[in-house]
Amino acid sequence: MTPYDLIIIGAGPSGLACAIEARKKGLSLLMLDKGSVADAIRRFPVEMTFFSTPELLEIGGVPFTSAGFRPTRVECVRYYQMIARYFDLPVKQGVEVVGIRRNEAGFEVVSRDGSFLTKSVVDATGYFDHPNRFDVPGSDLTKVRRYYDEPYAYSGRNVAVVGGKNSSVETALDLFRNGARVTLIHRGPSLSHGVKYWILPDIENRIKAGDVRAMFETRVQRITPGSIVVEGTHQEEFANDAVFIMIGYCPDTSLLRQVGVNIDPDTQAPIHNPATMETNVKGLYVAGSIAAGRFNNKIFIENGRAHGKLIVDAIASSH
Repeated sequence: MTPYDLIIIGAGPSGLACAIEARKKGLSLLMLDKGSVADAIRRFPVEMTFFSTPELLEIGGVPFTSAGFRPTRVECVRYYQMIARYFDLPVKQGVEVVGIRRNEAGFEVVSRDGSFLTKSVVDATGYFDHPNRFDVPGSDLTKVRRYYDEPYAYSGRNVAVVGGKNSSVETALDLFRNGARVTLIHRGPSLSHGVKYWILPDIENRIKAGDVRAMFETRVQRITPGSIVVEGTHQEEFANDAVFIMIGYCPDTSLLRQVGVNIDPDTQAPIHNPATMETNVKGLYVAGSIAAGRFNNKIFIENGRAHGKLIVDAIASSH
């Protein structure tokens, strides 16, 4: 097989931005994604609205138009999937990469559907597929969810939401407004200071009014089919029909480790040069939120989209 100049793992906004830059430079490339284009955004809550305005989410110089001031999840998915078609990007969807190996061509990218040779690799896999650990008895029950889509199945039911940041607050409010009896459980003394400023008064008022029961400085001890047991400031067992564990996500660096990329033990971020996004393994780059490790709130679409040009300029200059 003739090796590609570049294989990009992940077809989210950062991966797409990188592919567009590669197209501009005339590089041969292939994109691999185990889901669909913009798959993580597709799996966001159904009625989610982005904080950013459309122009901050644009890639490839293609305008992003939205019906409102802030784009919806559906508008974002449609935009990025349109981008892939507009630039005729070679995306293989539904292809899961399971390994990266060094060889004489540069790298062999191994998937469940076969292997591909390439001179350079970009890992743009993000973090949404890898929830933070939550190891308590009962966390494997089917009623325990790590992702939230919509509230309608929970109307009239007892629902616990674990966490104190934006995702947990928004989940709790959406469930409450659609008829669920919501308990918010957070190990901290109060909600995170990072909760969006226009949402914070809403949740504080709902808690004050007793519409959402809040348990601060409290942890889940165990979950049973019909209840949840907590410890800390609150120590009790109460009826429960569903639990949403909204404590965040972290990148999966296993592919990078396979090929010798050094991972910072504190941040869990791959060691890389921020000027080129190249890791300590020559020819292997990171793009998007995976570059930030567990501090994935430092890299968003707005700044992750700039990684593509840095990477492709570095690749082109080395040829």
